[in-house]
Amino acid sequence: MAQMMYREAVVSTIAEEMERDPNVVMLGEDIVGGMGTAGGPEAIGGIWSTSVGLFDKFGKERMIDTPISESAIIGAASGLALAGKRPIAELMFADFIGVCLDQIWNQMAKFRYMFGGKTRCPAVLRLVYGAGYNAAAQHSQSVHQILTGMPGLKVVMPSSPADVKGLLRTAIRDDDPVVFLEHKALYGMKGDVPDDPNFTIPFGHARLTRAGEDVTIVSSGLLLGFCEAVADKLAQEGIGCDVIDLRTTSPLDEEAILDSIEVTGRLVVVDEAPPRCGLAADICALAAAKAFSSLKAPPQAVTPPHTPIPFARELESAYLPSTDKIEAAVRKVLGWR
Repeated sequence: MAQMMYREAVVSTIAEEMERDPNVVMLGEDIVGGMGTAGGPEAIGGIWSTSVGLFDKFGKERMIDTPISESAIIGAASGLALAGKRPIAELMFADFIGVCLDQIWNQMAKFRYMFGGKTRCPAVLRLVYGAGYNAAAQHSQSVHQILTGMPGLKVVMPSSPADVKGLLRTAIRDDDPVVFLEHKALYGMKGDVPDDPNFTIPFGHARLTRAGEDVTIVSSGLLLGFCEAVADKLAQEGIGCDVIDLRTTSPLDEEAILDSIEVTGRLVVVDEAPPRCGLAADICALAAAKAFSSLKAPPQAVTPPHTPIPFARELESAYLPSTDKIEAAVRKVLGWR
């Protein structure tokens, strides 16, 4: 096992896949050079340092620095994929998928169906998402609920450096478009990463990170760590929590969620996206439809309120799910009747 940070797992996986397959290319704003440099190809790796050194290894034909035009980046990735390449397109802020929706929703997601299965679209869209940096409403959003609702896309939300390695490798080798969402607050997270060059994690397989028989907690991305902290605290009181890391929201591992609810009878879903028509509501509905007879209490969703993300530090903190809010939800389902 190697120890590396979440962002280092991103860089090393891209480098390994580019070495393995000459058709893998990367494109995006400032992936060569980047903010704070002299403007040359020194490759600090963009504002998140997730392409450090790749220009030096693979050159300008495979590391394509683009203008500030998200729609052009996604459109170019779409064309490259149809032409036989395996593009990795980076949007430094996921919020800007708004100008790319036609390319993503009406084109990439539907190519396999539009052309009767005679073509492939092996593109990976790496999007940086999430709040907590006082970056205001247009640079902090969690957009997975929009993308998960689009048939034809696979949506991935890694929560650890090891999952970055296994899931990103799977994404790059997939023949369909994959949205790979990286939470900006996780880039400095350090953890063990398998050395096996063939280590991959299949999509649609959730991970049980804590085991207990009283409450099922479902989450992904940054908030998974919040859920684990609550589970560890409650374990000291003899309260056992199953904590499920979804890993992918499409496909969704329904079986892992339902099997856990069958044992615990109680469900808390924790998500950073807004509550209306969101992932948390979707999973609560899943429990009501397919595990109703097992439920001992109404499922609870811990999400931000239905409002744009505040800029002020205090308001942003109040907006986001917290360990206190998760613990309160767990105690609520435990205390039902």
